[in-house]
Amino acid sequence: MSAAGGGTPRPGLSYRDAGVDIDAGDELVERIKSHVRRTHRPEVLGGLGGFAGLCALPARYKEPLLVSCTDGVGTKLKLAFLTGQHGSVGIDLVAMSVNDLVVCGGEPLFFLDYFASGKLEVGVAERVIAGIADGCQAAGCALLGGETAELPGFYADGEYDLAGFCVGVVEKSRRVDGTQIRPGDRLLGLASSGFHSNGYSLVRKVFLDEMRLDLAAAPKGFDEPLGQILLRPTRIYVRALRALADADLLRGAAHITGGGLVDNPTRMLPDGARLKLQIRLGSWEVPPIFELLARGGGVAAEEMRRTFNLGLGMVVCVAADRAAEATALLERAGERVFPIGQVAAADAPEAPVEFLSA
Repeated sequence: MSAAGGGTPRPGLSYRDAGVDIDAGDELVERIKSHVRRTHRPEVLGGLGGFAGLCALPARYKEPLLVSCTDGVGTKLKLAFLTGQHGSVGIDLVAMSVNDLVVCGGEPLFFLDYFASGKLEVGVAERVIAGIADGCQAAGCALLGGETAELPGFYADGEYDLAGFCVGVVEKSRRVDGTQIRPGDRLLGLASSGFHSNGYSLVRKVFLDEMRLDLAAAPKGFDEPLGQILLRPTRIYVRALRALADADLLRGAAHITGGGLVDNPTRMLPDGARLKLQIRLGSWEVPPIFELLARGGGVAAEEMRRTFNLGLGMVVCVAADRAAEATALLERAGERVFPIGQVAAADAPEAPVEFLSA
């Protein structure tokens, strides 16, 4: 058909003209196949490229309960955009889900990711997904599939968003639901690797807007660039907590995420429990980067405790007479462990965390 008024026919528009490059998406799939393969478990059926992923339940489970979690990385991604370092945020994505899943004694089986950008940059996407595969290997789960979405005009140039979804399994009779927690039980804190993936809106406001620090330079008193410190990935505690659960030592656990040490620890307690958690301030080592943020932003101690993990990425509850055994097992699994407090009777349910002076 000729253009109105005659003249040279105008070529038809393509999806690429609208900002979506199908060929780039196909190239990414080819690039990530090797990363996906290295995460596969024996239960995975088929390969990458189908409409859905298939995974059988491990045969050793008699009464399996499925466990599921979902999360993202949040504004920590802004630092990846600013530094051009995209290799670790995929680990964060996996960690935020599998650490939630394992607190009930669950075993992560498979993980799905959602990667969305305005324009697909294949190299960046591959680095992100390689990090996701690294996280899946650390957690012992398969990267079963995912979705790569190119949404022109939806995201700023050079930016993307991530979401992750994990499914696991736990034996019905061995699920950890907090009902075994008793007054006198001990609380053990497992060291974090830093801020993990929470509180980064405040982190960026203090370090970049208020203190105007350079991400490429080491802050005074530190021996690595600020960007490297802030992008250190969330620690994955799956193997350590699975070992604790397998030894019948795990009575409760709390992944310390948004809400910090104020809101998260009590989530290990069952509804209606007349119990409180007493945490001794000064019983663990707070990494210097948290202290720098508190000073630089004038952030109150109460706000720090409610926003950040302050160096404790996971809190576990064990029987008092087995605390030494649990500590030794966790240390063999590579964790740094602090005895941070105990469980006590409370006058009413839903008692807040009680912070005791050193």
